[in-house]
Amino acid sequence: MDLVTRHEGRVERVKPLLSEEQIATRIRELGAEITRDYKDEKVVAVAVLKGSIMFYADLLRSLEIPGLTCDFLGLSSYGSRTTTSGVVRLTTDLSNAVEGRHLLIIEDIVDTGLTMQYLIENMETRKPASVRICTLLHKPANERVKVPLDYVGFTIGNEFVVGYGLDYGERYRQLPYIGLMSFEDL
Repeated sequence: MDLVTRHEGRVERVKPLLSEEQIATRIRELGAEITRDYKDEKVVAVAVLKGSIMFYADLLRSLEIPGLTCDFLGLSSYGSRTTTSGVVRLTTDLSNAVEGRHLLIIEDIVDTGLTMQYLIENMETRKPASVRICTLLHKPANERVKVPLDYVGFTIGNEFVVGYGLDYGERYRQLPYIGLMSFEDL
């Protein structure tokens, strides 16, 4: 069932795309794959804030990696818009050094690839043992630069999505599913 709200003179409609159950199943699959790849390694799981936080928490619970530690960083390229500005800003940096450790960057969505390209280049200057990317969503239709994605939850079309951590103007993150967002003028 669609979620319909009125906000600032428009009707915002969210139509479910990926259910809570579909997301949970795919996360368990990703967790098994990542566990197999990193079983005996020292890994730093890095959440890209804020959008990945729900995915990050659920994915970490599915990992069985004894040498796993957690860290967070914040990046911004959207602001309150639905399209990227193309300018990436680091808003929150890692709290610990990662030299010699395997980095698993956990992202909510890879769209143009610009943000992820910036992040990979930034992390590589810190001399980790490796950098791998796990994204819940990949939107290849908007790709401006190709970045290596090691683990992909779902590939989606060129629609704007919210829910399960993804937002529009900081709203809708709390939805337990991922939905397609559309707008109508009142």
